[in-house]
Amino acid sequence: MLDNLTTRLSKVVKTIRGHARLTEDNIQEAMREVRMALLEADVALPVVKDFVARVREKAVGQAVIGSLTPGQALVGVVHDELCALMGQKNEGLDLAAQPPAVVLMAGLQGAGKTTTTGKLGKLLRERKKKKVLVVSADVYRPAAIEQLKTVAGQAGVEFFPSDISQKPVDIALAALDYARKHFIDVLLVDTAGRLAIDEAMMAEIKALHAAIRPVETLFVVDAMLGQDAVNTAAAFNEALPLTGVVLTKLDGDSRGGAALSVRHVTGKPIKFAGVGEKLDGLEEFFPERMASRILGMGDIMGLVEDARRNVDEEKAKAFAQKLKTGKGFDLNDFKEQIGQMRKMGGLSSMMDKLPAQFAQAASQLQGGAEEKMVGRVEGIINSMTPLERAKPELLKASRKRRIAAGAGVSVQEVNRLLKQFEQTQKVMKQFSKGGMAKMMRGMKGMLPGMMR
Repeated sequence: MLDNLTTRLSKVVKTIRGHARLTEDNIQEAMREVRMALLEADVALPVVKDFVARVREKAVGQAVIGSLTPGQALVGVVHDELCALMGQKNEGLDLAAQPPAVVLMAGLQGAGKTTTTGKLGKLLRERKKKKVLVVSADVYRPAAIEQLKTVAGQAGVEFFPSDISQKPVDIALAALDYARKHFIDVLLVDTAGRLAIDEAMMAEIKALHAAIRPVETLFVVDAMLGQDAVNTAAAFNEALPLTGVVLTKLDGDSRGGAALSVRHVTGKPIKFAGVGEKLDGLEEFFPERMASRILGMGDIMGLVEDARRNVDEEKAKAFAQKLKTGKGFDLNDFKEQIGQMRKMGGLSSMMDKLPAQFAQAASQLQGGAEEKMVGRVEGIINSMTPLERAKPELLKASRKRRIAAGAGVSVQEVNRLLKQFEQTQKVMKQFSKGGMAKMMRGMKGMLPGMMR
């Protein structure tokens, strides 16, 4: 996510060294690099000009305080301005209305509206404890209604049936009537998209908006469209009273220009970001956290929240006790920790939220390699007997051959896993003795080592 921008801005920090304060002269080259980084990230030109001017104005003359280097001081200014550019703070959905609160989803075809509707429904049901109903008013795209029905089932939210013979306004009003009678908290209305903006599309969605009077009108836009995403958002903003933006496929966009431009161009907050195809791949958008990630500082708060949502508390307590005593850590626990990591989006997702110095390990886990690796590890452990998992020291040559055949891997891969497990066991013992520094040294290189 936003890899190119992060790399370029990291280089900017290294251009300013050995100065007592930031001056016009010593930040001129840095600002040129910032400008180029933003333009390469597909940020809109007016946004770039305004951003660079504000950073220069605030940075020139700023004293370098304490142990901060001039580069670090400049990063502080850039961070603050990135936050301002993207909206300062997270603005969630305003559902403080008499139920059902209606949310209208708008956008072009292919932006991911239907999947995002399911993701949002799942998020509201699980995190906000809302009773959610979804309905499709898309009577043009083949199988759009069936797609939403499938997604709703996977998300665990209620689906209101509709038919392509009906008019979109009639569908939405019928769903609203049903929602009122069945005590639904939130009604999500998925609308039709087009391959391009046209008068018929805008007239239809305006009529829908007037009929159901949504409390939230969200514009769903594909972040990978870059500059076009911003232009499309501006057009929808003129036609509809948008209340927010949802950026989809943000994890697949190494440029990130849409994330930096859309708030400035529309004046509407980015409320959510889609970061994966799975139904739990929707995150609330926090400008400050995104700014930190762009500058290579990571998003530790986001990582903590992921852990809080996905890690089983009782199992975590039991694992913590094993850490404390340094006893009983076996291959069952090893497999359990891999499963917990997978629930949090996998290792590459976790690394994406860690500071830039961990990026090297993450870079080795691209193109599905991580899932393949985790699947092989689980397959090997599943091919062991309960006794072998509890006592890996029993695993001699004949047992290893049997396990390798059962998991469909080579004996060398079984040996590699066991070596990895032994390293992890050593780390656990060091942790139990309070040796945090030793533990960190023990972990150095471990994760990439699993890929050898």
